[in-house]
Amino acid sequence: MYTPNHFQFKTETEKIAFMRKYSFATIITNKETIPIATQLPFYIDESSDKLVLSSHFALANEQAKYIETNTSLIIFTEPHAYISPVHYDKPESVPTWDYISVHAYGKARILTDEKSKINALEQMITFYDQNYLDQWAGLSDKFKKGMMRGIIAFELEVTDLQGQKKLSQNKNAAERLRITGHLEKSDNTVERDIANYIKAL
Repeated sequence: MYTPNHFQFKTETEKIAFMRKYSFATIITNKETIPIATQLPFYIDESSDKLVLSSHFALANEQAKYIETNTSLIIFTEPHAYISPVHYDKPESVPTWDYISVHAYGKARILTDEKSKINALEQMITFYDQNYLDQWAGLSDKFKKGMMRGIIAFELEVTDLQGQKKLSQNKNAAERLRITGHLEKSDNTVERDIANYIKAL
């Protein structure tokens, strides 16, 4: 990822917090020379000295065949907005786009044993839908095993974590104030979100 100095995240912790907030991400893996991608929810685990991302493919998804032998890229991104040069002091300015994105690289390991797959599913349920936990606990083993036969669970140890926060840091305070004032009035919630990130700088 090309990241100019003034658009860098300050800490790894900040990157991980962003990943957790926008955890529905895109995993990209090469199939020979062609990149293939799937959008998946991820569980982010930093409980050990490693950063591990886990999720699962549908059984029929061919991307699972390539994730153990090839490095995958997982892209976490969400709020973004077009920034018009009408907000800048100098008329000779160009349009741009403000956004936040984190790229995680690593090779995945497919979880084959039943205990690991159940653990991965329960981590996902606990993170995304705690209200479902009691219902999940009451389901029959037959149903749970049938569900697991329909997925390919995996975990990926992150070996490289890159990120960029492009939030008009290279503009002066008055320009940023005009930008956030404009975005806060938008009907688009994503644009209002990016305004909050700019104001938080």
